[in-house]
Amino acid sequence: GMTNMPEAKLAREAEISYASVAMITDYDSWHPDHGAVEITEILATLDANSAHARALIARLPALLGATHEPCADGCNRALDHAIMTAPDARDPQVVARLDAIAGRVL
Repeated sequence: GMTNMPEAKLAREAEISYASVAMITDYDSWHPDHGAVEITEILATLDANSAHARALIARLPALLGATHEPCADGCNRALDHAIMTAPDARDPQVVARLDAIAGRVL
């Protein structure tokens, strides 16, 4: 999409470090000096971008390393004060469903 705000916000709430990689396919929707673009050009660029994205993903383990340091901005602690419901009032089924995302604080 044109914005990553919903994804970034949800990732923060789930204490997931998030980075977006944007790759342009065409400029005709906003660039006043750019003519119409043929679908074949867009698809060729999309294919090339897909190859670049796959190469980037393949390199991520080496770039990130084996150890994970805590986020300097506290991203990995975003849920510390997010749960308002008292522990004894929490529905066990809901807690079980949220375990993968919020198990640290539940």
